[in-house]
Amino acid sequence: MPKTILPHYEINRDTTAIFPANHTDYYSIVWERNRIYYIKKTPIQLIRAGCLEGGADFDGRKAAVIHKTGIQSKIPMPIDPNEHIYAFPTHSPKLHECCWIFYHHIRSIKHHPKSHSKSIITFQHHKQLELDISYHTLEKQLQRTSYCIVRFSHYKIRSSQFE
Repeated sequence: MPKTILPHYEINRDTTAIFPANHTDYYSIVWERNRIYYIKKTPIQLIRAGCLEGGADFDGRKAAVIHKTGIQSKIPMPIDPNEHIYAFPTHSPKLHECCWIFYHHIRSIKHHPKSHSKSIITFQHHKQLELDISYHTLEKQLQRTSYCIVRFSHYKIRSSQFE
């Protein structure tokens, strides 16, 4: 089956992960629940476009996360908080090998059985992804993203609930 190469991709609730591609015809591979897309834009270009679609630019979202959480590196990204679309980078977004993982699709994470410098993510749709980052680093990124989600949550507790 031939690959379908798209000029653009819009991040949505089904987006599971975005990977860099070392290919001349496309620069990203996007996993959705049941599909794989090959895109002519880099992962960071897709993340930046997703942030704009979600109502703010990447740098503004990044500054807001730093302000609200104090996280300074490998900053999780609230791409569209109203749609509950949050992603985190596996490496510095400046590095080519940086993948973006979408938090709400993760079922579990575990240590790689043969390497301490690798880990495995199992997604809700049962696909598995082996990453070249340690379990500890992956767990830290999950915790950071979870904290980011809490800090960006629009649910407000009314004082009358405690009276």
